Amino acid sequence: MKNKKEKTDSSCTGPHKVKLEKWISCAPFEDLLGIKIINAKDGHAHLTMPFVFKLAQGKGLAHGGAIVTLADTAVAMAIKSIIPPNSRFGTISLNSEFLAPVTKGVLTSKAKVKLLENRIIQGFSTVFDENDREVMNFSAIFKLAKDVNILEAVLKNISD
Repeated sequence: MKNKKEKTDSSCTGPHKVKLEKWISCAPFEDLLGIKIINAKDGHAHLTMPFVFKLAQGKGLAHGGAIVTLADTAVAMAIKSIIPPNSRFGTISLNSEFLAPVTKGVLTSKAKVKLLENRIIQGFSTVFDENDREVMNFSAIFKLAKDVNILEAVLKNISD
């Protein structure tokens, strides 16, 4: 007989069907972290995330993975702002450079994207602490699915 913690049915372990409220919105994991979308338009995005106790690592600092999630999500929202709703894309590589520790407050991520070639987009984000101090620089490469077209109205702006 298994106890409740050892539950192994698929409702706990997936697959899970996710239906977002709207195209530019947070997925369940990002919502769990408290990420909020302030703005996402024309290949740019501005997101925030509070540093709460559950996001701390063993020494009481903000966990690097949570900060990377904020930056990656900001770039994803910048991408969503230039492609049609329900388009598919994914991160294929990322790099993060931690500049300062975070011990409190609300983090802010400001992201922008540029088209490298056909279906490849490069994204950049800087994460700031509540004192507007840079705490992390982030860059990533994303690939759009074959059937995705970048919205013509913003294509020129992000290619420069």
